[in-house]
Amino acid sequence: MAATVTSTDRLIDATMGGGPSSRDGNGFHKNGGGGAEDGHPLRFSPARYRIGVWVAIGSILMLFVALSSSYIVRSASGDDWRPIQMPKVLWLSTVVILISSFTMEISRRSLKALNDAAYGRWLAITLILGLGFLASQLMAWRQLVRQGVYMSSNPHSSFFYLFTAAHGLHLFGGILALGYLVMRTTRKRDTVEGELKRVGAAEATTIYWHFMDGLWVALFLLLFFWK
Repeated sequence: MAATVTSTDRLIDATMGGGPSSRDGNGFHKNGGGGAEDGHPLRFSPARYRIGVWVAIGSILMLFVALSSSYIVRSASGDDWRPIQMPKVLWLSTVVILISSFTMEISRRSLKALNDAAYGRWLAITLILGLGFLASQLMAWRQLVRQGVYMSSNPHSSFFYLFTAAHGLHLFGGILALGYLVMRTTRKRDTVEGELKRVGAAEATTIYWHFMDGLWVALFLLLFFWK
């Protein structure tokens, strides 16, 4: 019986260059697929994706820190600050995005465990939950409109619409990344470099999704309890 091989073993074999055979025991091409050849390093590293996503997260974080600071300062000044009644559906959307963070992590771990079926399944579930979160946010807007609360009603409502819209737009970027990964689950990767790209994209998307989850929880607490 063949020994169980982890994805880490695959990457080690690729980095070391392997033997003279054109394919290793896992079915990956050692030479010609972007792997190490004659001591040459791999042409791709998953760290590229991680660095890129951390740069994006840094810029997004600075934006929301600036908005949050403005929110806190504005709430303490002026007589026109009138707290709005927060839509209860926001509790549901918060639960949904928290669950999606768990399913995203399960999907990432399934990929590292070489369980492609579970990886694709949990990835699709995360995508559905992300769309459900956006739908619940739109429901929250509709509830406010029924109350006669619009973006221009008062400073508190303006910040509410601004925060939720900005977060929703950035989350939609994560949803696009999830959709891309779901579409690529049916495409086989028979080269080391192809596998590295798939793992790198999944890890970068996971980091971004967890960040958007944590960012929403922070905004939720700010809007509910700092009025």
